[in-house]
Amino acid sequence: MSQISFSFKDRHVLVTGGAQGIGFEIAKEFLRANALVTVADYNAEALDAAGKELKSFGTVQTCRLDVTDRSSCQKMAESLTKPLNVLINNAGITRDKSFAKMTEQDFDQVIQTNLTGLFNVTKALFEKFDANQPKRIINMASVVALYGNFGQTNYAAAKAGVVGMTKTWAKEFGRKGFTSNAVAPGFIRTKMTEAMPKEVLDGITAKVPVQRLGETSDIANACLFLASDQASYINGTVISVDGGLVL
Repeated sequence: MSQISFSFKDRHVLVTGGAQGIGFEIAKEFLRANALVTVADYNAEALDAAGKELKSFGTVQTCRLDVTDRSSCQKMAESLTKPLNVLINNAGITRDKSFAKMTEQDFDQVIQTNLTGLFNVTKALFEKFDANQPKRIINMASVVALYGNFGQTNYAAAKAGVVGMTKTWAKEFGRKGFTSNAVAPGFIRTKMTEAMPKEVLDGITAKVPVQRLGETSDIANACLFLASDQASYINGTVISVDGGLVL
């Protein structure tokens, strides 16, 4: 049986929050599919390390970016050396606390990064897309946007906003040659989850119908598909990559 493969030769993909975790895996898989990839991230040290590692997979550029700072977003947009084809809005943070303990700063920082930051980046890059090729926007939502989660008032609100923004853009941008979709990861195995106590991880896994955590590659594969020509008629949807958690 042949394997599904995607080619993004001569396509330019930009991944925010691409220096670590899910974003890093997304960048790596697009490089393997022959895309030119720009990795934008706030963490300068992680960005430098990611750039060095990703060079072994293909042509990669790196750019320091603070998604909450509109001037930083504009500077990043002006630095691009090639028109954009795919934007993956992946950058995000967490400041988890119960509502009673959550500070105004905890709430504001998550909203500014995970929701306003997505607006800032897309606004700065909107006119940088290649007019002659398909244009894709893929936003990183979350399973908690669809069913909520204790201790994540800020994060769930931001990611629910991402879903609404994605669907609105699908309606507005479709006539301009764009598709706008979102990916909603469930519990994904990253360095952060691997640091959790085994009993906590076992409890999380037990809630997932397929009885395992997701891998970063599961999210990257969804992004590859949504960015591909094969997904050209998928617009305004949210693909849950969660092992059935929201069922």
